[in-house]
Amino acid sequence: MIDARILAEALRDPATTAALDTTGWPALLAIARAEQLIGTLAHRLDGLPMPGVAARILADARASAEQGRVAALWEAEMARRALAPLAMPVILLKGTAYAAAGLAAGSGRSIGDLDILVPRARLDEAEAALLAAGWEWVKPDPYDDAYYRRWMHELPPLIHRERDRMIDVHHTILPRTARVTPDADALIADSVALANGLRVLSPDDMLCHAAAHLMADGDLAGGMRNLWDIHCLIAEFGTAGLEARAAVHGLGPAVARAARQAHALYGTVIPGSWRVWDSHDPLYRRRILARDGWGRPTRKWTRLGFYIRSHAIRMPPMMLARHLFIKWRKEG
Repeated sequence: MIDARILAEALRDPATTAALDTTGWPALLAIARAEQLIGTLAHRLDGLPMPGVAARILADARASAEQGRVAALWEAEMARRALAPLAMPVILLKGTAYAAAGLAAGSGRSIGDLDILVPRARLDEAEAALLAAGWEWVKPDPYDDAYYRRWMHELPPLIHRERDRMIDVHHTILPRTARVTPDADALIADSVALANGLRVLSPDDMLCHAAAHLMADGDLAGGMRNLWDIHCLIAEFGTAGLEARAAVHGLGPAVARAARQAHALYGTVIPGSWRVWDSHDPLYRRRILARDGWGRPTRKWTRLGFYIRSHAIRMPPMMLARHLFIKWRKEG
């Protein structure tokens, strides 16, 4: 049965696509699109022989990814202009950071919302400046607003009234209720300045953030793309100081597990001490690869288990029960 392994193999070694048939090519493209890796795949396969239909689809994907990159960088510039008078560090995160820094992880990458990190003590200033510059709240519900402000690692999401682009303003990289509490001050202090005045995380902190987002915050949805980010970052920067830096943030296990998954799927070069799989690692990989040849999610019970896990690691049981009850009552 086809699963997302076909995509992992194509990204790891593009030459493997020479063996694909009339079933394999549609499956590869459908899974790549579902995993938001179609632009990355297009860059990896550029110049290789392939069916004409696949070539046209991937050419469109390259063009779309480039358009998305330009739009993401423009949105970052708009945020920079809005926040510049405050003279605070503004740190780009995730896809926009990779694109702005010219990193390999940004090549063809799908970029969604603009994610930035600012000091928690200055959140109110940042929010006021963005509201004045045309951003508006997405979540007007009082409970959701209060929940974000009290417990989450970011402000309630904002959207620009004219450009229809979202921005997530973070003050750390994991919810305040999570079991792991990364050192936000260290993230900011060791960030790297770009030519335009914005900043990005240090390479080791980028890796810690990617691993935290995948392993310590969510249900592993988008795991293929997150692991490709990790693969590219390790290939570009290595792991010399990563273990020590992960320990600073309490993310040692998350980073090691993410690195093992990247090694298994993409052949990422990692320290030998990280290659010892534990009993749960095959289950993580089963979840990450849960797609069929049409790009549809599969392995329902595995996905449900990780969905439940994602909530359980985000907050204590009683808080979680209360939160889910309130959300159920409101939606009912």
